[in-house]
Amino acid sequence: MTAMRALQGLEDGRASVRLRAALAVGTTPDPRFVGTLVERCAVEPEFFVRDMLTWALTRHPVSVTLPELLRELRSERAQARSQALHTLSKIGDRRAWPAITRELLCDADDEVARSAWRAAVALVPEGGEHGLAAVLATQLGRGGRETQLSLSRALVALGDVIVPVLGAVAADPDRLVRAHALATERLLREPDIGFGFAIEEAKRAVALGGSGHEGR
Repeated sequence: MTAMRALQGLEDGRASVRLRAALAVGTTPDPRFVGTLVERCAVEPEFFVRDMLTWALTRHPVSVTLPELLRELRSERAQARSQALHTLSKIGDRRAWPAITRELLCDADDEVARSAWRAAVALVPEGGEHGLAAVLATQLGRGGRETQLSLSRALVALGDVIVPVLGAVAADPDRLVRAHALATERLLREPDIGFGFAIEEAKRAVALGGSGHEGR
């Protein structure tokens, strides 16, 4: 597939064609195609095609992809922000860190926020973990099971620095927030326990009137 045909293929109505097109562009990277790849990420409906688009972008020079992706973080389209964050986390260049703002970490769209949490954990510079944990803790109790799991994973990835941050949430008036914090700390201590079990145990503990931190 020639480069021009590949670019045209990204607009095809068939997901299989778009997938092959993204693969072709990534196999023979050309900086001239970065803008098109980024634009397609913002509108591509199929997850597996978006993932291939991200892979194709990682095959291009960071000096070209980084400015394009950072611009997308200011897009009004949630998918554009989410996919740009996902791609930045895969590229792993810490020059993107200043662009991972509190606004993105607390984005009203769950998918954007989840992508921001993953990107932040991947890009946070040494010494910035506590500050990041403090912002992430403001999102405890948010959303459904998958969103809560994503947040717990992001916090746990920061390590022991989250323990005092989670402890400060023990007195939060919202039971769901307290339970989420307790489940996250449990996952830090026992990573094999599973989030489903941890959150249900935490909810029971909170319902019985405890914070889960008594006696510690």
